[in-house]
Amino acid sequence: MKGYWNRPEDTAAVLSADGWLRTGDVGYIDDEGYIFIVDRKKDMVITKGENVYPGEVERVLAEHPLVVDVAVVGVPDDEHGEALCAVVQVGPDGPPTLPELQEFCRGRLAGFKLPRRLEMVEDLPRTPSGKVMRRVVREPFWADRDRQVN
Repeated sequence: MKGYWNRPEDTAAVLSADGWLRTGDVGYIDDEGYIFIVDRKKDMVITKGENVYPGEVERVLAEHPLVVDVAVVGVPDDEHGEALCAVVQVGPDGPPTLPELQEFCRGRLAGFKLPRRLEMVEDLPRTPSGKVMRRVVREPFWADRDRQVN
């Protein structure tokens, strides 16, 4: 790849000085030269071949009256690679259902960005500065896998 058409800033962000394309994937090469992708540097989920940024989905879900807090993560899905999972901290008025959340998101998000799974938690793990620790939220879903992406 020589670069993005008429987008020099984007090209500079992904091409190294010596011409290597930085894909944002994390992996390793084994002793036989095989490449293994094990994670992603960017906070992105790939589902059905589409890139989804969890923050966009979280902003919509956070507007739902029954959602106190939310983290969206990619979970293993044999059919789509990864599926979006909304991990929701529930308020005193009770938990929303997955169909309720999906309907709430319709018209605000593209269909492939709708969460396909819903998990409830009492609290989301946070850093000392208050940021949700998405990697910690994701870990249980990938615990029995060799890698953190599908």
